[in-house]
Amino acid sequence: MRTFYKNNNGLIAIAEWTPNCWINIECPTEAEKKYLLEDLQIPEAFYNDIEDIDERPRIEIENGWTLIIMRIPVKSNDVKLPFHTIPVGVVFKGEVCITISFHKTEMLTDFVTYTKRKNINIKDNFDLVLKLLLSSSVWFLKYLKQVNQKIKLAEDNLEKSIKNEELQALLQIEKCLVFFMTSLKGNDILLHRIKNIKSQKEHFDLELLEDVEIELRQAQETTNIYSDILTGTMDAYASVISNNMNTIMKQMTSISIILMIPTLIASLYGMNVPNDLEDNRYGIWIVISVSVLLSAFGVFLFKRKRWF
Repeated sequence: MRTFYKNNNGLIAIAEWTPNCWINIECPTEAEKKYLLEDLQIPEAFYNDIEDIDERPRIEIENGWTLIIMRIPVKSNDVKLPFHTIPVGVVFKGEVCITISFHKTEMLTDFVTYTKRKNINIKDNFDLVLKLLLSSSVWFLKYLKQVNQKIKLAEDNLEKSIKNEELQALLQIEKCLVFFMTSLKGNDILLHRIKNIKSQKEHFDLELLEDVEIELRQAQETTNIYSDILTGTMDAYASVISNNMNTIMKQMTSISIILMIPTLIASLYGMNVPNDLEDNRYGIWIVISVSVLLSAFGVFLFKRKRWF
C-alpha cells in the first residue's frame, strides 16, 4: 500500500507525490516495486536489504541515496511467537523520502496520527528518522507491558499446575524478549552513528536526540529486567519440578518397601519346607497378623522420618 504525506503541522495524506513529501509503502506489490526501482530509481540492493526479515539496523550511502534501516516491534498472530521485530527502511535523496516495510505495522499509522494531534513539523529526512526511532522505542515499551502481563498469567497458571504448556509459554515469551533486546541494541548503535554524521551535527534537534536516547535506554533496561525476572522464574519452577519428582520417587520407593514386607513373609511361609505352622489351624491368620504388624511398623517408621 502506497501513501503520500505532506508536512503541514502534522502529516496530512495527499493524493499524489509532491517535492519533499513522505512516501510510505507497506507490503509493496509488484507495481509498487516497479515504481520504486524504475520511477524513483532507488538502488535495488536497498530494496532487497529491507525485504530481508533478519536485516540489522544500519546506515548506508550509495549513488547519493541514503538508506537507514531500523527495527520496530510488531504483534503477530502466531501463538508461539506473539511479538517480534521487523526492519523498516528509510530511503531518501534530495526531494524524495520513502519508508518501506514488508509487514503491516501499527506504529507507522499511530505515528501519523500523533503528528496530527500534536501539530508536529518534520524539518528534514534525518528529523523524520529520529522521530521514527523515538516512536519505535515507545512502542517497544508498550509491547513490553503486554509481555509482562503474559508473564504474570503464565506464573498464575504454573501455580495451579505445572505442565509443559505453561513452561512453553514462558519459553515463547523469553524468545520475544531476546528479539526485543537484539533490536534495541541495534537501534542504539544506529542512533550513535547518525549522531556522528559530521554534515548533520549542526542541524540535529538536541532535545529530540536526548528524548530518543532516554526512551531507547529505558526500553533496553525494561527488556533486561523482564528477561532477568523470566529467567529467575523459569529456574525456580525447574527446581520445583525437580523437587516434586524427587518427592514422588521417594514416596513410590517407600510404598514399594512397605508392600515388600508381606510379600516376603508370604513367600517364606509358602515354601514346601517344615515351618511348624503347616498343621496349625490358625497358621494363615498368624502369617497375616505378622505381615500387618510389620507393615504397620514400617509405615510408622517412615512417617516418623517424614519419608511419606
